[in-house]
Amino acid sequence: MAHVWDYDIKELKKSEYGRRLLLERQINYGVYPSDKEKIKLSEVKKYWNKLNIDPNRRRLLKLLIWNK
Repeated sequence: MAHVWDYDIKELKKSEYGRRLLLERQINYGVYPSDKEKIKLSEVKKYWNKLNIDPNRRRLLKLLIWNK
């Protein structure tokens, strides 16, 4: 994720809050083809209730992940 210019990514990855923030940004603003990291389904499921994401994206992800 080279597109997070306002945070130190290495420091964020050390805390749960930071990992959640990076995941929210990936979901809300997209993953670029140049990014080597993909969004991990296990992390989305783990932080699902704590993620602050767009309601429409949340509905789509809920449909894709849990078929609901």
